[in-house]
Amino acid sequence: VFVLLLSLTYPNTTFLRAVSSFSFKPSSIIITTRTTTSTMPSSQKSRRRTPSSALFAKKSSSSSSSTPTTTTTTTTTQFITNKRCPYAQKAWLALETSSIPYTMREVSLYGPGGKPDWFWELNPAGTVPIVVSSAEDNNGKEEVFADSELILDAIGNGRIRMTGDTNDEEDGVSLLLTSKLSKEEEARVNQWRSTISEKLIPVGKSAVLGGSLSKLRSLLKEMNDRMVEDDDGPYLVGNRVTVADCAAFPFLWRIDQEFGIGGDDDDDDD
Repeated sequence: VFVLLLSLTYPNTTFLRAVSSFSFKPSSIIITTRTTTSTMPSSQKSRRRTPSSALFAKKSSSSSSSTPTTTTTTTTTQFITNKRCPYAQKAWLALETSSIPYTMREVSLYGPGGKPDWFWELNPAGTVPIVVSSAEDNNGKEEVFADSELILDAIGNGRIRMTGDTNDEEDGVSLLLTSKLSKEEEARVNQWRSTISEKLIPVGKSAVLGGSLSKLRSLLKEMNDRMVEDDDGPYLVGNRVTVADCAAFPFLWRIDQEFGIGGDDDDDDD
């Protein structure tokens, strides 16, 4: 399904070229649960015991020392999805680029019998994606994230955990945590996500359904001009993948499939 991520290119448009450079190589649709090893100062662990970060609650002795302590935590993440849904695809991209071990469970969105009862119990709204995450150091308590934007937030801020030192890679094709962004970069990520959800998705959907194509092209030009002005790619916010790229790609790909927005040298298609 995601061979498109390996083959799509946009030679003429800076913004689309940035997003199209986004790729991953999943070794399997279902990735088994693995052991996650993380290193953090013990003082940080103490701060994570507060109620506002209950997902990471762990009994440990408080310490004022900043000496790094290594802990091994088994985290189980289940991704409930439908591969054709663009909202689910942006969460899938975030999981893959963050190297979070997960198991995939696909459900049919339509058809006889409807969605199973266990699905409705997880998300009464009946939508995908859903991520269910449980950590050994949280007494195995399950955390349910039943919205694609909430999933991006949880992956970006580390609530759904990564493995090892993956986030320290410099090759670009690994998700950069929000905590490692500067204030200015975080603001840009949030701006891009807002543009995608509040402008690109409704305008693109309208165009696909027979609405104004000129309005869509105008918006894409505006987005492209922002990329040119920032001039620090190849991704939307610098040289590393962020949740902004995950939010953008599935919808830009669909627009390109419908209209060929980056396919030739015609100015009208830029």
